[in-house]
Amino acid sequence: MTQDEVNRLSGLARRRVAIERITPQIDCGRFPVKRVVGDLVDVEADLVSDGHDLLGAVLKHSDSTGALAEHPMELINNDRWRAAFQVREMGLHLFAIEAWVDHFATWRQGLAKKVEADLDDREALIELKIGARFVRRAAERADEARRGLLEYLAGILDEPSDLKAALQTALSDATGAMMQDYADRRFSTTSPVLEIRVDPERARASAWYEMFPRSASPVPGKHGTLRDCVDRLPYVAGMGFDVLYLPPIHPIGIANRKGKNNNPVAEADDVGSPWAIGSALGGHKDIDLQLGTLDDFKYLLAKCKEFGMDLAIDLAFQCSADHPYLRSHPEWFLARPDGTIQYAENPPKKYQDIYPFYFETEEWTDLWDELKDIVLYWIAQGVRIFRVDNPHTKPFAFWEWLIGEVKRDYPEVLFLAEAFTRPKIMYRLAKLGFTHSYTYFAWRNSKSELTEYLKELTTTPVREFFRPHFWPNTPDILTNELQTGGRSAFMSRLVLAATLSANYGIYGPAFELMENRALIPGKEEYLNAEKYEIRQWDIDRPDSLRDFVTRVNQCRREHPALERDDTLRFHPTDSDQLIAYSKSTPDLADTILVVVNLDFFNTRSGWTDLSLANLGLTSWQVYRVRDLLTGNEYQWQGARNYIELNPAKIPAHIFHIRR
Repeated sequence: MTQDEVNRLSGLARRRVAIERITPQIDCGRFPVKRVVGDLVDVEADLVSDGHDLLGAVLKHSDSTGALAEHPMELINNDRWRAAFQVREMGLHLFAIEAWVDHFATWRQGLAKKVEADLDDREALIELKIGARFVRRAAERADEARRGLLEYLAGILDEPSDLKAALQTALSDATGAMMQDYADRRFSTTSPVLEIRVDPERARASAWYEMFPRSASPVPGKHGTLRDCVDRLPYVAGMGFDVLYLPPIHPIGIANRKGKNNNPVAEADDVGSPWAIGSALGGHKDIDLQLGTLDDFKYLLAKCKEFGMDLAIDLAFQCSADHPYLRSHPEWFLARPDGTIQYAENPPKKYQDIYPFYFETEEWTDLWDELKDIVLYWIAQGVRIFRVDNPHTKPFAFWEWLIGEVKRDYPEVLFLAEAFTRPKIMYRLAKLGFTHSYTYFAWRNSKSELTEYLKELTTTPVREFFRPHFWPNTPDILTNELQTGGRSAFMSRLVLAATLSANYGIYGPAFELMENRALIPGKEEYLNAEKYEIRQWDIDRPDSLRDFVTRVNQCRREHPALERDDTLRFHPTDSDQLIAYSKSTPDLADTILVVVNLDFFNTRSGWTDLSLANLGLTSWQVYRVRDLLTGNEYQWQGARNYIELNPAKIPAHIFHIRR
C-alpha cells in the first residue's frame, strides 16, 4: 500500500459504522426541513456495521442560540435507530448523528450469555479483567466527578473479592448507563450536518381574512382608508380570524391604468389595480395617500395586536409605468427594440398596467439589495407577515438569498407564496424558504381529488417543507362551484378549507356575502371585480355567512387537533358524495371527525367505515360524538355509523369525539 493510499484511507480504516437513510431531510440535506416552536423532531437512521458487535449512537442537536445537546439513540428494529428532541427556539437548528462500535456493550452482552450458560470461575475472572480494561479507559475519558467511581468499579472487576457480586456489578444497568456516557468514540462515524428551520407558532395554524382597505368606508362611493380598516377589526376578529391581509397599499400608477372589469381603458374616476405599484407620489416604501399615512398604518398594526391579530401585507415586486424606479433605474427593466418596456403577461391574461423587473440585468446586485430593503423597511414598521405575489416569476436564487437574509435577523417573519403554477415549482419555492404556500385546493372538488391531493401533502416527504394554505376564493379566483353551487357550496368549501388545512383564508366580504357573479359565466373573474373598483359591502346583510364562519373558526380555536396537518386521516364511506376525515393531537386527547356532503343540491346519506385505531377507539367501545356546528350529540359504537347531510341546512358535521 502506498503512502497516498494510507493517507486516503486513514480517516476511514477504523470507522466501521455506516449511517444511511437519515430522516427527516430534504434532497440529501440541500434544504432545511421545517418545524414550528414546540415541535418534537423525530430523527431516524439506518446504522450498520460489519460483524456482530453492538453499536452506540447519539443524536446531536444545536439550536439557534448555539447550545449543543446529545440525545441517546435507540434501536427500533432491523438496524433502524431513533431519537427525538424538542425545538424551543426560532431560527436555524442543526443536527447530526454520531455512531460507533460499542465494545463494552458487546463484551457485556457476551458475558451475560456466558453466565447464563454456567461460566466457570476461571473464565469468569478472565472476562472480568477484560471488562476492567474497558472501564479504566472510560475513567480516562470521564469528568473528575465520576472518574473516581469508574476507577473503583474497575478495581472491583479486576480483583473481585466476591466473584458473583462482581459479575452482577458488571451486568447491572447502572454500569451499562455509566459506560455509555463515556463510550469510546475514537473511531466513530459522524453523519453530515442537517438543518431545521424553526418558525414561530403562527406558522402552525392561522386563519386569514383578506380585504381591500379602499372598500372599507361605510359611506357609499367614498374611498376607504386604513382608519376605516380599524373600524372593521371587531367584525373580522369577531369571526375568529387571526391574520388580516391587505392587498398592496402603495400609490397606484396612472399610465395604462386598468378600468372597471379589467378594461384596458380607464375612466377618469377609475382607481386602478393596487398591484400596479408606483406613481409620482412614491413606490414600494410609500402608502397611497387616499388610504392614509404611515402613522395610520402603524395605528392599524397596533389595533390588530389588541384584537389578537397579525397584519399581513402584500409583497409584489413589480411596477407601474409611473414608478420612480423607471426613472432612477431604467436598467432594472428590459426594453424592447422600439424602446418600450414589455408589460407582464400570462396568456391569455394581459397586465398592461404592470412592468416586471428584469432579473438578468447587469445591475442585478443593486436590484436585489433594493428589494431586500423594501422588506426590511416594512419590518422596521412592525410587519412580520408578507404575502408574496407571483414568486415563481422571479429567480429561485433570489428568493433563497432574500428569505435567508431576512430570517437570519428576523426568524419570526413569515412568507406566503402565491404561486399558482406547476407542482414542482411550488415545492421548490417552499424548499427555498417560503413559510406557507397557496395550493390547488380551489380546483380539487371530488372526493377522490381531495383525498389524493391531501395524501400527497401530508403523507409524503412533501410534508417536511410544504405548508399548505387553503383558500376557497381569492380576488382572482371565483370557481365554477361557487358560481353555481349556491349557499351550500360556500359552506361546504369553507368547512373543507378550514378543517383539511391548519392554515386557510378567505377573501371577504365577498366570501361570507357569497359573491358569485362572474364577468363571463364559467370563467373565474368576478363581475365588478374589487381589484379594479371600490365596492361597498353590506356586512350586516341578514343572509351573510358571518355566523357560520364564526362557528367554524371557533371549532379551530377550541380544538388543537385542527391546528395540525400531520394527523389527517381519511375514513371510507359508502357514498362518493360524503367525504370523512379526522385529525387528532398526538396523545389523542383531542380528536375531531369531519364529514362533508360534496353534493350542493341533494341530501346524501351513507355509512362510515371508521379507522378506529386512529381515533383511539375499539370496536366494542361506546362513544359520543358532538356536532360542533349544531350542538347535537349522538351515541355511536364501532366503525359503521349512519350519516345524513342536507345541504339546504348544513352540509357538514364537525364532530368532537368524546370517549
